[in-house]
Amino acid sequence: MRTPVQNPFQPGSDIIPDVWAGRVAQLSDWRDVLRPRLRNGGYERGRTILGEPGTGKSSLVRKIAREATAAGDWVTPQLRVPAGADPLKLVARAVVELADQAGLRGSTQRRIVDLIGRVEQIAVAGWSVTVRGADGPEPHRALFELLVELGEAAIRQGNVVFIHIDEVQNIADEAALSQLLIALGDALSHAVKVEAPGGAHVERHLPIAVYLTGLPDFEDMAGSRKGATFARRFATTVLAAIDEDDLRAALQPFVIAGWEVADDEGGVGRVRMDQEAVDAIVALCCGEPFLFQLAGQRAWNAGNASTISEDEAIRGWRGAEGEASAHVERILNRLPPREEEFVTAMAALAPAERTATKIAARMGLTLAAQVGPFSQRLDTVRGIISRGKPYSFRNRAVEAYLTTEWPRTY
Repeated sequence: MRTPVQNPFQPGSDIIPDVWAGRVAQLSDWRDVLRPRLRNGGYERGRTILGEPGTGKSSLVRKIAREATAAGDWVTPQLRVPAGADPLKLVARAVVELADQAGLRGSTQRRIVDLIGRVEQIAVAGWSVTVRGADGPEPHRALFELLVELGEAAIRQGNVVFIHIDEVQNIADEAALSQLLIALGDALSHAVKVEAPGGAHVERHLPIAVYLTGLPDFEDMAGSRKGATFARRFATTVLAAIDEDDLRAALQPFVIAGWEVADDEGGVGRVRMDQEAVDAIVALCCGEPFLFQLAGQRAWNAGNASTISEDEAIRGWRGAEGEASAHVERILNRLPPREEEFVTAMAALAPAERTATKIAARMGLTLAAQVGPFSQRLDTVRGIISRGKPYSFRNRAVEAYLTTEWPRTY
């Protein structure tokens, strides 16, 4: 009855999985705060969603973008920035496409038509386009002005402009990053006058939502180097592991009603999951979205009966142990030497003994204050540990990898 073709679990980058788990706060932020406030003329900062590989940051924003599209908003595709690419070119091209969708190219105002042409130049030449040899404003200013026109058109039609830029840590050129953040930030904070019911004129902000997604390294690039301006205009969230309760809730449809699939006779069947299989998948994935999808996928493919058993969940996982190890090793290998040493020293201590003093001593340092910079980055920037009393791991997969035989099962 159940076959790999029908498998609803989808481990992979940038995929919106059918079996969705967690991230309730971020989804609620879009549905209940950001979009309603933007449509009502309120000011909202952009959103920066950062996290280590496999935390589902791109999938999360793609899910939000899909909801925005379904609501009729004007949404860019996922603008992935390859290493060394010019981000202004990518964004300029996408904004021109949205301007066409909004009908701005057919405007009777020569200024708007010329502005679109200017941004099209940027889409070809990038941020290096200057006023020399080309009429019109500088690249970041031209992009900002077209965003304003697009935002005003969205006001007239009751829409929201949604921009998603992914892999932002790949923006290596500080000048290009500065131009991009200024253009986007200025558009987010720009206010226009509109006519309210009764004929009064009031100020409102443009309905533009900007999501930036990428690795935690971007916090250094934009936060530390660009200072308070970035922090004022973009609210940053570092994604951590998903709570076990949220993982169980995602699997509950399998337990209660079963997951609907086509049967062999042209009808509809249901695939269920034993509670013990749910427990196994939740324990094995350690809260990592990628590993959750991987464990579910392997459990589904481990048999063909209408119910997924605990034995199938464990047998399936054994075939994924290599991928699970590689997932954690990628996170650890990205750490600077001192941060990796800190995590290893912390893992070697019993949970109750994970204090700054004892971790420092294990690293061969004399003062607890000497580990402050490492622990702070691992907490607030990378989301791997929590500096409580005592310290603890937020990334449960890293902890399991360093302190147990996980991902091996017996």
